[in-house]
Amino acid sequence: MKSFDVVVIGSGPGGYIAAIRAAQLGLTVAIVEEAPTLGGVCLNWGCIPTKAILSAAETFAAVKHGVPGLVVDGVTANYGQVIDASRAAADRLVRGVNGLMRKNKIEVLLGRGRLTAAREVMVTRDGGTETVEAKNVILATGSTELVLPGVQIDGKKVLTSREALESRELPAAIVIVGGGAVGLEFAYAYNAYGSQVTVIEMQDQLLPGFDKETADQLGRSFQRSGMKIMTKTAFKGVDTSGPGVVVTAENEKGAVELKADQMLLAVGRRALTADLGLEARGVTLERGFVKITRDQRTTADGVWAIGDCSGPPLLAHKASHEGVAAAEYIAGVRKHPIDLRKIPANIYCQPQVASVGYSEAEAKAAGFDVRVGKAPFAASGKAVGTGHTEGFVKIVSDSKYGEILGAQIIGYGATELINEIALAMIVESTVTEVGETSHAHPTLGEMLMQAALAAEGRALDF
Repeated sequence: MKSFDVVVIGSGPGGYIAAIRAAQLGLTVAIVEEAPTLGGVCLNWGCIPTKAILSAAETFAAVKHGVPGLVVDGVTANYGQVIDASRAAADRLVRGVNGLMRKNKIEVLLGRGRLTAAREVMVTRDGGTETVEAKNVILATGSTELVLPGVQIDGKKVLTSREALESRELPAAIVIVGGGAVGLEFAYAYNAYGSQVTVIEMQDQLLPGFDKETADQLGRSFQRSGMKIMTKTAFKGVDTSGPGVVVTAENEKGAVELKADQMLLAVGRRALTADLGLEARGVTLERGFVKITRDQRTTADGVWAIGDCSGPPLLAHKASHEGVAAAEYIAGVRKHPIDLRKIPANIYCQPQVASVGYSEAEAKAAGFDVRVGKAPFAASGKAVGTGHTEGFVKIVSDSKYGEILGAQIIGYGATELINEIALAMIVESTVTEVGETSHAHPTLGEMLMQAALAAEGRALDF
């Protein structure tokens, strides 16, 4: 029987990063993957292909709706080729992960991984079984699309994001159920390519849980682009018996009936924890996720969990961060747990949305004496010059010491800009320090400086 210091079950951005970090620390490592390719949902059916589709949508929308001084006649989109390009991007990165496994001498075991009562992992593939000794196991099994009761996913009329990422036909009209990150990214893409888009969300705002001012700004932007946004609207069912779909919903005004070619269900994700042998090993679940301590330990000795399977936020970079932490805890070199509040969350539609830390409402509810600084991109020379004036930067700080508690950004480039604030929070910077940091001109990043200055009542550009 082969023996490893660490066996990682799942090869997504949490699993493969955990495996690499463990190997860097001198541990013997194997990684188990049930799918035919490494990389998990993110590389194959999530982050990477969606960003390829969104990037093409952004370019197409810019050309289609006009850039000052540029005239392009007869511009069209071949959606099938967009999908093909997104698959090529995913395949390229999967090859990269394979290369990293070889480089770091990590053994890849293809098959379904299950824990046993002993410190072993049983790997089953094509009827055959191999059992390996595992001094430590890192569960990195991820999550899958949540499907509501009574909804049948057929991949033609009713889709989740998984089916949408390989559907090469652009619907003339689509109803998207769910106003979270996944639903809104697809809403933006479909609208940019010319589909008639309706988004229904049962909460009173898009992006439930995000800063309301930011979410409302995004809703107005989407409506201006021609989308129909229906908040406080609960999904009731879908009829696929006709040529398209008829989606039924209900809001304050009563029953709603929406006709379209397709329906995209984007109401969240659920952890993949079934059939892993968790009970045999003594691993406890809590609200459907693997229960862990702040140092990624489960209730079973020698078993650790990271990423989506261990609870929210369900973000690829959170999984990677936790993967590094788990490997370092196993190797005995890590001292401090991860602060999940300092992990940014991004939505890659246009305008982009990014958030880290507390929102204004959350900070007040937590008892902070809050001071907010807000800077509009309309005051940025770079934004005016490039035509990206929509949105703002909002920094939430503690008035006593000026500590940065969080930030929300909506606008072009928000998903890149948020990293500066995440770093500032990690090193416990204040709005004074960010405000007094010289930011290159002209850049969109200057609005971070201006928002920090605004928190102290000394903004200079507006």
